[in-house]
Amino acid sequence: MTGPTIDLNADAGESFGRWTLGDDDALFQHITTANIACGYHAGDPATMRSSLIRARNAGIAAGAHPGYPDLLGFGRRALPATDSDVVDYILYQVGALAGLAAAEEVPLTHVKPHGALMGRICRSPELAVTVARELQSVLPGAPLMFAPTEAQRVVVAAGLPVIPENAADLDFDQDGINVVESIPQAKDPAAVANRALEMARGTVQTVDGTVIPMPVRSVCVHGDRPNAVAVAEAVRRRLETAGFVVRAA
Repeated sequence: MTGPTIDLNADAGESFGRWTLGDDDALFQHITTANIACGYHAGDPATMRSSLIRARNAGIAAGAHPGYPDLLGFGRRALPATDSDVVDYILYQVGALAGLAAAEEVPLTHVKPHGALMGRICRSPELAVTVARELQSVLPGAPLMFAPTEAQRVVVAAGLPVIPENAADLDFDQDGINVVESIPQAKDPAAVANRALEMARGTVQTVDGTVIPMPVRSVCVHGDRPNAVAVAEAVRRRLETAGFVVRAA
C-alpha cells in the first residue's frame, strides 16, 4: 500500500492484580502501537508481561507508559516531585518493563509518559530534554513519544529522538496539550475519528475554537474509555478510508 502513514497508539495494560480495566485483546486488533503501563499508575509485573505477549501476538509495536506513583488517582493527578524525582520515576518503570520485554523477546519501541506526567513534560523543555537524554542509557535509540510543543522542539534541537503524538479522544488547550479527564466517558466514535483525521492531516481545533498546527506521526485513543474498542475501530477505518496507511511509527 502507498500513501501517507500514521500510527494509531493506545494506552494499555492498565489492569492491576485482580482488577481488570479495558479489553486489550479486542483493542489490539485495531491499533498499531501499545503503550504499556509500568506499575506506578496501573499495571503489575504479571499484567506487564501478559501485555507484552498480547502485543507480540497481535503483531503491533510495544512501548513503555510510565506515570506518577499514583494508583489511587490513576496517574491523572499532578504530584509534587522534583525534576530529579520525575526522571527516576521514569527510568525505574522503563527498566522494569525492559526486563520483562527482554525475557519475552519483545523490543520496546518508545516511551510515552502518562496523564499528569505527560502534561508536566510537555510544559517543561528542560525536563523533556533530560528525560529524553536519560532514556538513551536504558533504551538506546528509543524515542520519547509526546505532544508537538515547544518542549518537543527543544528535544529535537538537542538531537534526541521523538515521536510527535496526541490523543484524538480528548480536547485540546490553546498550547495543543490534551485536557485530561479525571474519569473517562464514552465518546462518539465518529467524532473522534473525524478529529483523528484532522490531526493526521496536521491541524486540530482547540476548546476555544482556534485551529492550530498539530504535526503528529501518531494518534492516540485511550484503552480505559468505556467504548475504547469501538472508538479505535472507527478511527482506523476513517484514516484508511481517507488514504492513510496505518502502521507503527
